Amino acid sequence: MPIEIPTDLTPELVPLSWLIGEWEGRGRLGSGDEESEHFLQHVSFTHNGLPYLQYRAESWLTDEDGTKLRPLTVETGFWALERKQLDADGGPGLIPADIVPALKSADEVEALRNKDGGFDISVSISHPGGISELYYGQIKGPQIQLSTDMVMRGSHSKDYSAATRIFGLVDGNLLWRWDVAAGGASTASSSAPGNGLEAHASAFLKRVS
Repeated sequence: MPIEIPTDLTPELVPLSWLIGEWEGRGRLGSGDEESEHFLQHVSFTHNGLPYLQYRAESWLTDEDGTKLRPLTVETGFWALERKQLDADGGPGLIPADIVPALKSADEVEALRNKDGGFDISVSISHPGGISELYYGQIKGPQIQLSTDMVMRGSHSKDYSAATRIFGLVDGNLLWRWDVAAGGASTASSSAPGNGLEAHASAFLKRVS
């Protein structure tokens, strides 16, 4: 299925453009075995002309037929190419960016390709319960791999110390898997990928818009 790139997209979001839109589908908690609970998820990736995608994922527990039983959780965050901040970028806070994007052409974006032929990306995701994740990883064509660099937890948050996520576009559908490591006493702890990670959830989503 061809990927349509919005005409108003800032150049550095082109590598992420296949994510843009709304996705919905079903998944399983844990390892996805026979006893694993079912869930339904609706995910959106949107942009507003600035060099990042806005991410929102809302999930509900369901029965095995897909009927919603109750809300599960909501995630929100931002996805962007990982690069040095330039004078033309906005922030901190409400300091506006230049009208002309920091990266103005496809050639400038191509210069960011890493040695594997992909692009380094950063992703921040916030959860209810006082937990925020900062991921670094790579997008290479329609495949994404992410590992937490830091998990920040509030004083009453549940234990959660590290995670990895993978995403892939297969026949126009979005597949993802999320592995998690719990534990750790610090409220802001760096995490080593692969340290005690266990299957947390996975899903198969179809594009709905």
